[in-house]
Amino acid sequence: MLRHGHNGDAALTRALQDFVKATIAPFKYPRAIEYVTALPRTQTGKLQRFELRRMAGESPSHKLAS
Repeated sequence: MLRHGHNGDAALTRALQDFVKATIAPFKYPRAIEYVTALPRTQTGKLQRFELRRMAGESPSHKLAS
C-alpha cells in the first residue's frame, strides 16, 4: 500500500527490489510486487491475512512453484 502522492510504477518496483537485495540476502528479494489501494482489515483494525492469501491466489501473475 502506497502513501498518497506515490505511484506504483516499474521504477518504484525496481527501487524496492534493489533496496531489499542490498539490505537482506539477494535471493530473498520479492520477484513480484503488487500495489493495492487498501488492505483488508477486520472491524477492530487487524489485517486479514487469509484475505490477502485469497487475493494473491486470484492474481494471474501469482505462480506457485511446482
